[in-house]
Amino acid sequence: MSDAVITQEPARSAAVQSRAKVVARDVNVHYGDKHALQQVAIDVPEKAVTAFIGPSGCGKSTFLRCINRMNDTIPICRVTGHIEVDGRDIYDPEIDVVQLRARVGMVFQKPNPFPKSIYENVAYGPRLHGLASTKAELDAVVEDALRRASLWNEVNDRLDQPGTGLSGGQQQRLCIARAIAVNPEIILMDEPCSALDPIATARIEELIDELIENFTIIIVTHSMQQAARVSQRTAFFHMGRLVEEGPTEQIFSNPKDRRTQDYITGRFG
Repeated sequence: MSDAVITQEPARSAAVQSRAKVVARDVNVHYGDKHALQQVAIDVPEKAVTAFIGPSGCGKSTFLRCINRMNDTIPICRVTGHIEVDGRDIYDPEIDVVQLRARVGMVFQKPNPFPKSIYENVAYGPRLHGLASTKAELDAVVEDALRRASLWNEVNDRLDQPGTGLSGGQQQRLCIARAIAVNPEIILMDEPCSALDPIATARIEELIDELIENFTIIIVTHSMQQAARVSQRTAFFHMGRLVEEGPTEQIFSNPKDRRTQDYITGRFG
């Protein structure tokens, strides 16, 4: 293969041996008449990072949004197939979507803190879901989330100041703190570093590596280098289909499908 092939850093084994947290079978997504995602089937392992890669418009973000039913907010969107989290069909009519999104948190491409204080950004979810019964308990939840997001030491003396006043990288870590404050099991990240500089990106990547001790993480990224650095498994999407999925090291060094090889070596994308 070409010298453009990306090698994975050996910090963590690519052969993740853990049970499937998310199981998808025959997932199709239509936006009106457009068939955006076709027959996707994948198992996402627990407490690992799975990266979705592929060219723009290939369906990777569309599939990511299926996992916490964010596509429900799009009137013309129709999702069929089967997606389970811990063995439970998340499209079951009896599923409480609010509770699902507490279990499956999301961090978006651009940092989007609420127009509230740093404290209130993190406290919003725990307060909404009744996770703290006293101010002291809420204070502890906020501090814990900020610490886990590697932000506490930078903001603990200005918790009453607007979250929008932080730098871009700090805002994204605040959004991660906001997501983990409700104790989700899965964190979806849709190109979380695309709007950040290299230093802020490195901080987010370090944070991802720490978070997989407690969370299952799925990250959509346009950067193959980032996928190689942070993930244990990688899934390559192309033209609305999942082409192949496997250990990150194998996908980047010895892909099975020629389309994957062509993409990671820069022949298209």
